[in-house]
Amino acid sequence: RIFLWWGKVNHWFNFPPSLWLLLTHIHHCVYSVKVDCKVTSRFAHTVITSIALNKANISREIFFEVDLPKTAFITNFSMSIEGQTYVGNVKEKEKAKKQYEKAVSTGQTAGLVKASGRKMEKFSVSVNIAPNSNVTFIMTHEEMLKRKLGQYEIVTRVKPKQLVQQFEIVADIYEPQGIAFLDAYGTFITNDLLPLVEKTVTDKKAHISFSPTLDQQRKCPGCDGTLIDGDFIIKYDVERTVTIGDVQIVNGYFVHFFAPSDLPRVPINVMFVIDRSGSMMGNKISQTREAMLTILDDLHEDDYFGIIVFDSTILEWKDSLTKATKENVIQAKTFVSRINPSGMTNINYALMESVKMLKKERQDRKQSERSVSMIILLTDGMPNVGESSVDKIQENVRNAIRGNMSLFCLGFGDDVEYSFLDVMARQNKGLARRIYEGSDATLQLQGFYKEVSTPLLSEVDLRYPDDLVNSLTTSHYKQLFNGSEIVVAGRLSDNNFSVKSQASAQDWDLLYPEQEYIFGDFTERLWAYLTIQDLLSKRSWKNVETGTEEEKANATAQALEMSLRYNFVTPLTSMVVTKPETEKGPEDPLIADKLTEASVKSVQLEQSVVSVDGDPHFIIEFPGREDALCFNIDDKPGTIFSLVRDPLGGVLVNGQTIGDKKVAPNGKMNTYFGRLGIVHQALGVRLEVTTQDITVSQDGKQAKFYWSDTVTKDRSLTVTLRDSVRFLVILHKVWKQHPYHQDYLGFYTLDSHLLSPSVHGLLGQFYHGVQFEVRDLRPGEEPEKPDATMLVKGHELTVTRGWQRDFHSHIRKGDLVPCWFIHSNGNGLIDGNHTDYIMSGLFKTV
Repeated sequence: RIFLWWGKVNHWFNFPPSLWLLLTHIHHCVYSVKVDCKVTSRFAHTVITSIALNKANISREIFFEVDLPKTAFITNFSMSIEGQTYVGNVKEKEKAKKQYEKAVSTGQTAGLVKASGRKMEKFSVSVNIAPNSNVTFIMTHEEMLKRKLGQYEIVTRVKPKQLVQQFEIVADIYEPQGIAFLDAYGTFITNDLLPLVEKTVTDKKAHISFSPTLDQQRKCPGCDGTLIDGDFIIKYDVERTVTIGDVQIVNGYFVHFFAPSDLPRVPINVMFVIDRSGSMMGNKISQTREAMLTILDDLHEDDYFGIIVFDSTILEWKDSLTKATKENVIQAKTFVSRINPSGMTNINYALMESVKMLKKERQDRKQSERSVSMIILLTDGMPNVGESSVDKIQENVRNAIRGNMSLFCLGFGDDVEYSFLDVMARQNKGLARRIYEGSDATLQLQGFYKEVSTPLLSEVDLRYPDDLVNSLTTSHYKQLFNGSEIVVAGRLSDNNFSVKSQASAQDWDLLYPEQEYIFGDFTERLWAYLTIQDLLSKRSWKNVETGTEEEKANATAQALEMSLRYNFVTPLTSMVVTKPETEKGPEDPLIADKLTEASVKSVQLEQSVVSVDGDPHFIIEFPGREDALCFNIDDKPGTIFSLVRDPLGGVLVNGQTIGDKKVAPNGKMNTYFGRLGIVHQALGVRLEVTTQDITVSQDGKQAKFYWSDTVTKDRSLTVTLRDSVRFLVILHKVWKQHPYHQDYLGFYTLDSHLLSPSVHGLLGQFYHGVQFEVRDLRPGEEPEKPDATMLVKGHELTVTRGWQRDFHSHIRKGDLVPCWFIHSNGNGLIDGNHTDYIMSGLFKTV
């Protein structure tokens, strides 16, 4: 039979049992979701447990997806099915590589971890479940909470995509120093849900819970849509004393938290070095200007500052640093507001001049002896004029700075060579940060400046008696900023020890956390977490402070050994998940890897959303890069195109265009998809979707439904084909009295990795990857839409930066997706010509 589900309306049809076609928003039932987070002394241990039910009389693929912080290490994953538990094993990445490549070569999605926005990674796995059975997923991850701007933050992303019978988030926090403040809220929490966020805070402990009932989760009374869609956030800080730290000891390991309070602010001498090359055109330069206006207001009168903007050459605001008086700040704002992009990118020249200017100020002794000098570089691209070798630029900057100032690098957008900036910043007592393109880019820039603009101490060196401690994590830090914290951990040979800082030596009060709040040997695991992070940093071959190649190799070997011993999924290890056998036989293991900032950029097309919507706009999205490719197809109304054709999987999707009611005054006739034909050949099923109705056919039997009779206000339909892909169809309603436009359909592909490598069509050809490179950004015909050169499939194309709307997450308004637009009906990107995809009928393959 066929089951159709739109909101509250259910329909059943007595088709032969071989037919398994599900049209629904939900392809399985998630019965329960529980997030249990325990934090002891900033170390967070989070367990996510989910139970999913298959209530159908046939087997189904059940999906488990979790978003976790990028700074977290996965430590455990298991699936329990019919009394059998399948546990993920952490292995050396090289040993898991062959399994990974085998799975990829057969068209499977082998990678379990993908980038998910700016701060998160997505862990996802699916398993085939027998009829009327359930599966329990359990995933554990651990992370050290990092203090920024005077607070710690715990982010739990929850996107169940359906109502959940039992939903609960629980967090227990224990801080021996005492809790100074705590707040908990959700980006999705309405005024009605706010009372459900329960907080109990005592001196050293906090308990937070959020557990809405089924009805409280609903978007509206009787609706099946859920309000639970976003981030649940806990922010807190601990009590600070006038001393400069505390030590906590558990089972022979110690952790020392160093965050002195009430230290006077240190004046800064700061050079702002701003890229104004052609690639900064549009939102990037306008958001940079806006951020700089606020940053200039944040300068203190005892600070000195200078501004250099650069493209092929440089332009200085003034030839020396200037005191941040009100009058000078006003003048600087005028200069910043007039920055306009053009030309190429000469990073080396700009940095060399900024270093010279800071050195000259020091020599002239204009600033306070206590002041700290820094350079803040903002760029969105690679050097392409003057000195263009990144290795040489790094060498030049390092030799010029010589440890006398800090360099902070901001990389704007996905196309920046982040590793170049990251290494250069670390070599010069600084750090790098990627600024993501988006409406909040201004806030990202301002936030970064607030983090680094208040140095309290430089060259912090914490020393411990050699005969009492060993296996220390990093104990020397270039700088300590206001609102941050230094954490050092190590092994103890004696419970009585002292610590020496640069300025003083004293005996420290020792804190012993209460046993009920300790999850295993938390101090040992915290020490292991920090040690692995240190070793991974040392293995970077460009980090000049790591010593010889032999020492780097030893650091890699030690990091690998500790990752395996403590069951951490790190950049050196993989978690291998062996799925249970199905009727098709055993399945290849799936692999969970740890992403790095550099690896995110190399993701080309994994679990992408490929769609066609609008006039008709084809969009291939890259979630890991927050980027997309797009193109239009212009042809006469009534043309039928092949969208998806998988001869091995037996899946076919064709679409027929419709036109406007009449030609617009500008002479343009817009076309849209108004009719879709979907075929599952093995089952003999045909589905025809128009803007009026939906018709399902098999073996001469037919059933028809009307959108107006069955569909709730979101006007969407999800089609799930047995053992295969899911499609989302959206009906876009247009005002009936509109003089030109009429209703049309949007078509989105979900779980495209389930189709075979032979899949093709205007959409299908992109399901298993497309390699491309964008270079040579330059002004376009419109100021907000720069042009660039794209290398793809052996072609060199001129592409234009633009925006399209994606409606699959927010059906009413859609989301604006930045994309590279390929002109001329996608020629050069699609295989062949668009006319090669014209079909003779809605269910035809020729």
